[in-house]
Amino acid sequence: MCKLHVVATPEKNARALAGFIARWAGQAIADRGRFTIALSGGSTPRRVYEILAGPPYASQARWDRWHVFWGDERCVPPEDPSSNYRLAKEALLDSVPVPPSQVHRMRGEEPPEEAAERYEAELAGVLGDGTPELDLVLLGIGDDGHTASLFPGSAALEERRRHVVATRTRHLGTYRLTFTLPLINAARAVAFLASDGSKAEAVRKSIEPRAGETAAPAGLVKPASGALHWFLTTDAAQQLSRVTA
Repeated sequence: MCKLHVVATPEKNARALAGFIARWAGQAIADRGRFTIALSGGSTPRRVYEILAGPPYASQARWDRWHVFWGDERCVPPEDPSSNYRLAKEALLDSVPVPPSQVHRMRGEEPPEEAAERYEAELAGVLGDGTPELDLVLLGIGDDGHTASLFPGSAALEERRRHVVATRTRHLGTYRLTFTLPLINAARAVAFLASDGSKAEAVRKSIEPRAGETAAPAGLVKPASGALHWFLTTDAAQQLSRVTA
């Protein structure tokens, strides 16, 4: 069962998610002494990161206890305009004192398979052996229902052993690095962010799939024991019966 947070505008949606992240971080630090988060890429979360980098969160958060990961990355250098790391660095990390040793970026400039294996090892080094249990995984959703870099029809969707893989995007012909479903679904909480009306059908397919409909990748995100949250605007939620009925 997922919890829906529906507000009127993208700005209110970004602020709602930023507040949730701050509260979840505070609870994790109180309970376990640190906060481990996987950030989402794409343009939608930029405003969330900017809000966290400003008042009141910038001065209140215990940034020295944060460990920052990424749920996926394009296979590009960190300074590339399309880099998920670069977006988060500019919008958040350049403005808050997370120790550099606790910022764990995916090495998109390395050979993809080697970079995926290296990231798995880095996750294990921070979180221990077995399936890593992150405190929070942030995710977006594409018009086609993809999340992280788990695209419809991708072999990465079927991966059950690996936690991070290199995947080739057939429609773009490029490689990406991505968390797999076992890693995402092991998180203590997962939060989706969707603010655009163009995502409404993909959101509906993920939350309220119809009989006979092929599952959207985002709909396969079902935390085993953690919480699932969707932060939506009314436009993004317009096809959900739970909101419109």
